[in-house]
Amino acid sequence: MTDIIDIDINHCMKTITTTITQRGQVTIPSYVRKILQVSPRDKVSFLIEDNKSVRITPVRFDLEDVFGSVRPTKKPEDFKKLSRDVKEEHVNKIMQELRAQ
Repeated sequence: MTDIIDIDINHCMKTITTTITQRGQVTIPSYVRKILQVSPRDKVSFLIEDNKSVRITPVRFDLEDVFGSVRPTKKPEDFKKLSRDVKEEHVNKIMQELRAQ
């Protein structure tokens, strides 16, 4: 069911009614998907305004989309171990210099 309500000369609002399934899901009508430029598997967000209305907007980018797309050069470093190793290397270098004297 589609109702068109003219608010003023420069603005037109369209209401589209859909049904909520038993699992709490709704199908976004094709007209709305075209306006939002969304496709299957795209994400949308729901903005709740004053607990009175909800605005649906497309999500163009989020961290989940890029997670894993770049492989880290190294595994996360153990900085305590790294510090110990550097200190030990420094001590060994000094010991070698002292022995050489």
